[in-house]
Amino acid sequence: MAQIPLNQLGAQLHKGLRPLYTLHGDEPLLQQEAHDAIRAAARAQGYTERSSFTVAGAHFDWSAVLAAGGSLSLFADRQIIEIRIPSGKPGKDGAAALQQIAQAADGNDSTLTIVLLPRLDKATRTGAWFSALEAHGATVQIDPVERAQLPAWIAQRLAAQGQRVAAGEEGQRTLQFFADRVEGNLLAAHQEIQKLALLHPAGELSWAQVEAAVLNVARYDVFKLSEAVLAGQVARTQRMLDGLQAEGEAEVLVHWALAEDIRALKRVKDAMNAGKPLPMALRENRIWGNKERLYERLLPQASDAQLARLLRSAHIVDGIVKGLKAPDWPTDGWQALSRLALQLCRLGQPAVR
Repeated sequence: MAQIPLNQLGAQLHKGLRPLYTLHGDEPLLQQEAHDAIRAAARAQGYTERSSFTVAGAHFDWSAVLAAGGSLSLFADRQIIEIRIPSGKPGKDGAAALQQIAQAADGNDSTLTIVLLPRLDKATRTGAWFSALEAHGATVQIDPVERAQLPAWIAQRLAAQGQRVAAGEEGQRTLQFFADRVEGNLLAAHQEIQKLALLHPAGELSWAQVEAAVLNVARYDVFKLSEAVLAGQVARTQRMLDGLQAEGEAEVLVHWALAEDIRALKRVKDAMNAGKPLPMALRENRIWGNKERLYERLLPQASDAQLARLLRSAHIVDGIVKGLKAPDWPTDGWQALSRLALQLCRLGQPAVR
């Protein structure tokens, strides 16, 4: 039937409820809010009974789901069937069942089916079972809020509860401060925004009020670290490294993420040196999305000598995080990771003489 952008779901529900919705994405808060909105619209239209199924493992019994969809309670005219598939892989029986459920949804105003999935890769989204869900129902792709969009997202949420930051530079500084504290954790951001509504009346919030209220609840993600490093964001990189260390992240995992980027940069640069256009070299090395744009910015100005030095540094730090020592390098693994990350931050910049 249709793919619905998340920000248009409310308007679509207001126009009329579809018999089948599929929500897919890795942002728990936004998926839960979308799910709640669909259920609220359904309750308002008389869907009073609800059955929920979680697909766990390859031996899940889909017959119970199919039976629930085909029967009505003695006490309810309309029902909601919720199917959670945390792995995103329904298996052979599940794929067949989902296609059957999708086809049965057409014109069915007694049963509302909601399928909840994690983020799916392209191969899964073009598979038969997902295509059936898409053809017979409404699908909503729930993307994470990227760091660059987070201040605007926070401002929008504050506005919804009648609050705002100061105009101009002070307000932007407040939103950036807020974003730094909740980076990578929208649920925590949501909770902090709600806390501000409890602490302060509607109207303008000062920087001091936000600073006093908002906790440092950032969930530092080792893969987001690589984006900060490639973007050359030195202060953000160091803050994320400190956060990862405080959360007890394994040094070897952080090193792996940095080293993977260094090796990929070297492979793409070698392909360019061999005469391949940059877009082709990126595709062949499976670089896409945000990283594709960052690589496109970095590689034309990165020298072969810089990349060779980075590879040597990555090799040295690999030993340090495993307990070895190296001349002229810190013995502490996190200090060595910090030096490696800052070297990568400076890639493409002129050497300081």
